[in-house]
Amino acid sequence: MSTENALLTILVEKITNDTLVLPTLPAIALKVRRTADDPESNLNKMADVIAQDPALSARMIKIANSAYMGRAVKVETVNQAVTRIGLRQIKNVATALAMEQLFVSKNEIVREHINRVWEKTVEVVANSMALLQMHTAQTKQKRLNMDAMTLAALVHNIGVLPIFTEAERHDDVFANPTFLNVAVSKLSGRIGGIILREWGFNEDLVRVAEGWRNLKYLPEQVAYIDFVRMGIVLAGEPGLQKDAVMNICQQKGIVDDLKKLDSDEFQEMRNTAKQVFA
Repeated sequence: MSTENALLTILVEKITNDTLVLPTLPAIALKVRRTADDPESNLNKMADVIAQDPALSARMIKIANSAYMGRAVKVETVNQAVTRIGLRQIKNVATALAMEQLFVSKNEIVREHINRVWEKTVEVVANSMALLQMHTAQTKQKRLNMDAMTLAALVHNIGVLPIFTEAERHDDVFANPTFLNVAVSKLSGRIGGIILREWGFNEDLVRVAEGWRNLKYLPEQVAYIDFVRMGIVLAGEPGLQKDAVMNICQQKGIVDDLKKLDSDEFQEMRNTAKQVFA
């Protein structure tokens, strides 16, 4: 039995027995999501929760002042940031900003892989956000929103984390760099769907994690997965056929002219998005 099939057997058995170690959302993200789901909640209560985490507070102010909020007047407090972003969006925004806390490891080899995955994930997020901004300006359609787009891009590869957890436990076998790449390619989509369902995320985000590698899955309407796929190929990530993704992008009218992706305007939007996670 090949090494990757051995790991697949281990993971499938753990899934079946409900013993697979799934990553848990950072505590602050859980608090924010629970507060957002509480019918008695309001903006002041949400600001109090976010203020408990200085790092999240700073980033929330940063995103409230970003170009994506479209406001010239800068906010300076968490209360002002929460008011600008809004109670509905804050749930996804806070979850997205807390994601980095999950990409950690004590194993040196695994940590190198996790760091690379996180860096590439930020590239995918920045590309996806810029694409959605460009698409919205082009079509005037606002069915898809930026906070959900950000979260979808950030969790698209979340399924790698249990694979890395298993690698830490068997570093003599599973921390082989070549093997990890193969295992991630074959297993992370399925595991990602399990994680996001466990977290209670909506099916749009689950389908992104499960299906971004499978180009046979093509929603009729423009969907978050389309922007994530484009974000991935623009980040230079393997695993997708660039030409095929670009063709889908044009056919669905996500970008009317691919030359715009090389424009200074697109690069500026992309860099602005990336700074949110710097």
